[in-house]
Amino acid sequence: MLKPSYPIRTDRLILRPFTPGDLNGLHAIHSLPEVTRYLYWEPRDLEAVREALTTKITQSALLEEGQALTLAVELAATGELIGDGLLFWHSSLHRSGEIGYVFHPDHHGKGYATEVAQALLALGFDGLDLHRITGRLDGRNTASARLLERVGMRREAHLVENEMVKGEWTDELVYAILQREWRARR
Repeated sequence: MLKPSYPIRTDRLILRPFTPGDLNGLHAIHSLPEVTRYLYWEPRDLEAVREALTTKITQSALLEEGQALTLAVELAATGELIGDGLLFWHSSLHRSGEIGYVFHPDHHGKGYATEVAQALLALGFDGLDLHRITGRLDGRNTASARLLERVGMRREAHLVENEMVKGEWTDELVYAILQREWRARR
């Protein structure tokens, strides 16, 4: 079980539960085709973002396996919502989880996603005592692959044309890190 103490602070960011007030900021991110290019869903209109936000608001703790923890990411200096981070608890028995993140393109290339990925790994390994955390991504998303490598994850699989996404076959990359590897890096 994981009930984080909020807000979670990194060097430049604040991670916190989503609130109804995040609707416009989240819409500014989720409505962009460049944001959803490698995701399962298309750009969202305001109503679809409202539905997604309703779910995100309920995902502020991990009480049992199969749940997701979804955190709003804001710039500490300005309070601007720039993205979201996800920690999914796959299995209690196998102590496994997965991380993910989505950011507004105006904030790419600044190291923010790296800060979030590191915070999510800390939550998974220290807060939930996971043994293994993965990251899965579209094989064309080279920036995300580099990010996962930067935080110490290794590529364990390249699944060729294993999913039909938005009408085309796509490759999937799977990255992972073990708790002991992550602790050794700290």
